[in-house]
Amino acid sequence: MLESSLTEQQLIARFLDALRELPEVEASLDRWEPTGAHDRGYDAQVDLHVAGRSFVLLLEAKKAVFPRDVRQVIWQLQAASHGKPAGHGEKPLPLLVAESISPGAKELLRSERVGYYDSGGSLYLPAPGAYLYIDKPPPKTLTKSVRTLFSGRRAQVLHALLVEHQSWFGVTELAQQAMVSPATASQVLTELERFDWLESRGKGPSKERHLREPAALLDAWAKQLATIRPPALRRYYVPGTKADTLAARIGRAFDAHDVQYEVSHEAAAQRYAPFLSNVSQVRVRVLIGANADAAIGDLDARVVNEGANLGVVEAKSPGELLFREQMDGLWLASPIQIYLDLLRGEGRSKEMAEHFRKERIGF
Repeated sequence: MLESSLTEQQLIARFLDALRELPEVEASLDRWEPTGAHDRGYDAQVDLHVAGRSFVLLLEAKKAVFPRDVRQVIWQLQAASHGKPAGHGEKPLPLLVAESISPGAKELLRSERVGYYDSGGSLYLPAPGAYLYIDKPPPKTLTKSVRTLFSGRRAQVLHALLVEHQSWFGVTELAQQAMVSPATASQVLTELERFDWLESRGKGPSKERHLREPAALLDAWAKQLATIRPPALRRYYVPGTKADTLAARIGRAFDAHDVQYEVSHEAAAQRYAPFLSNVSQVRVRVLIGANADAAIGDLDARVVNEGANLGVVEAKSPGELLFREQMDGLWLASPIQIYLDLLRGEGRSKEMAEHFRKERIGF
């Protein structure tokens, strides 16, 4: 049974309702295989009639499906359909119903022409002469679980994996790199394995993982940015400093007060991979405190709503400054962080982000 608010029976009932709402479609539950019954390789059988054509569907019900789960489901359903006569002159059609199916899992199912339905209302049924395809946003259960993966301390684990994407990690080592607990690191690795983005070796305490698909992970993070509230930005105007020397002056002021900071956005990207003719604003992520306030005061910076040349993002913990690098006496955010920050910027920042990813990140 599903470990959620929807049971297998409720999910299949929703699927039947979705079919019956379509024009010239009739669907009825022919057989339900209750939990504990003889395992036939499927959970239910449905008789389907579409515009005068008849089909038999063999359904498998799941809670949440990710790419790692799909291969076993496909094999199980295809084996069941091959071994069962349909009674309508057509081979039975395999179909997966689930509360949530990740985009990557849907893509794999379509490539194998295995139908699916999720609680968000997405439907794919490649029946001979009766092709059905409805694509809707993922259900909230999947959206929420994915969004939490890319925020807070879990995001620090992703950051570590992307920066060190060529390395192999044990849970403890990864936790130390990401400045999180081993439990958090383990939870994130488990989630990423479901997306089939990791490679593993060894067993038990000596088990190690390696990020095999860094581009897929970074793409997914970039896509999630639109659903995550951006950090608050304090806007200042620093007088008496030209744009090309402002970052260095800001860095000296923070260093003088022993403030942890990192320059990001355009000002940092420009130092790694020049793209713009000039940068008019410097944005920094800073561990806010009395020392930071003193450093900002030394710059004679004043709060403004327009015309800012300094933007300050408050970092709540040192983990938000992970993997910063020092270049010419200035602390710069990691290339991964710079890329993600650029995607949230204005003007040509998104264009600069793609240039920066190609030139500096490389995947």
